[in-house]
Amino acid sequence: MVILTLLEPQYKTPLKQWHFEDELVIRIGRSADNHIVLSDDLVSRHHLELKLTSPAANWQVKSNGINGTFIDGVLISQASLPNDCQLQLAKGGPILRFQNQLVVVAANPATPVNTCTHEGNSPNNLFCVHCGQPLTVIDTIRHYQVLRTLGQGGMGTTYLAWDSNGVIAKHPLLLVLKQMNADMAKIAKAQELFEREANTLKSLSHAGIPKYYDFFVDAGKKYLAMELIHGQDLEKLVYLKGPVTANQAIAWMIQTCDVLNYLHNQEPALIHRDIKPANLMMRSSDRSIVILDFGAVKESSSIPGTRIGAEGYCAPEQEMGQPLTQSDLYAIGPTLIFLLTGESPFKYYRQRGRNFRFDITSVPTITPQLREVIDKLTEPLPRDRYQTAEEVITALTNCK
Repeated sequence: MVILTLLEPQYKTPLKQWHFEDELVIRIGRSADNHIVLSDDLVSRHHLELKLTSPAANWQVKSNGINGTFIDGVLISQASLPNDCQLQLAKGGPILRFQNQLVVVAANPATPVNTCTHEGNSPNNLFCVHCGQPLTVIDTIRHYQVLRTLGQGGMGTTYLAWDSNGVIAKHPLLLVLKQMNADMAKIAKAQELFEREANTLKSLSHAGIPKYYDFFVDAGKKYLAMELIHGQDLEKLVYLKGPVTANQAIAWMIQTCDVLNYLHNQEPALIHRDIKPANLMMRSSDRSIVILDFGAVKESSSIPGTRIGAEGYCAPEQEMGQPLTQSDLYAIGPTLIFLLTGESPFKYYRQRGRNFRFDITSVPTITPQLREVIDKLTEPLPRDRYQTAEEVITALTNCK
């Protein structure tokens, strides 16, 4: 059997996998008539062809891509395929790991034995480029192998985990495993927020929201397993690369509003309460926006609660513990300011008449039309703002 695995370019972690048992030819490219379709501008319509050339299971690759094909970094036009090699479709293009599954077995032929020494791997690799197994497992929690700590905060610790047995998705899966800190588990409000995030994600289905996989208690600790989003949050992206163009910022906020429209149209409506650049992730694969961190989500019909929200992005009524769906829309305004200036929106927050407002008249990248939209988004009174995410989408679309 041949296994082809699409790898995330930086850490070489698996994104998707294809299994071929009987095919003599495997075609890969951008066109829909290929066995493997890769929607990438660097990939040609019929980029390459893998062909079985002998009964001994030898495979050969022929490149038809205008941007070239590389085996383990070496440009080829036609060549034999070594086992456990990496095929890259164009420089900077998608990477596929090729495995011709010839398993070494022990005396008991039903028990596969991994004899790989993991030599020749980059220090940044999570998985062995030869055998495909994790290089380091720091802990095992139920059927999850913990590979790396992604982040640690007051509420909990977030891990990168590997479901090697395919319990979640019926195939091996890389995911995020969130563990609630022991200290937080003693606080009733913290427990409520952690469980609320799990229950909310479980009830939702949208491409702009991480998928829910699992929620469980193990050794007295609560865990939430959810989709790993390959990408970068907008806060880090702007700090690394600087402000983005108005068209890019508008496109991202239109996508964000599409997700908010989905949340606000639930019954009862769901209010995210923590819209900010750090909670908006740009997927690497298609540059689309995914909203993260649903721990602060609140039903619109519930009674006033705890004040939650980031300084500079939080609407006045939310500051008072009375969030509305329009509070999420308010946060789009300062998010736009950050994306277009690379600076905290709080820098532009000053008194105007009786109220405090964002003064962005001096920012050259913000057109008068877009400034009007930001002003309406951030009106002090909710009734004076756009009332729905659909209205914001229309207004932003007209600014393009």
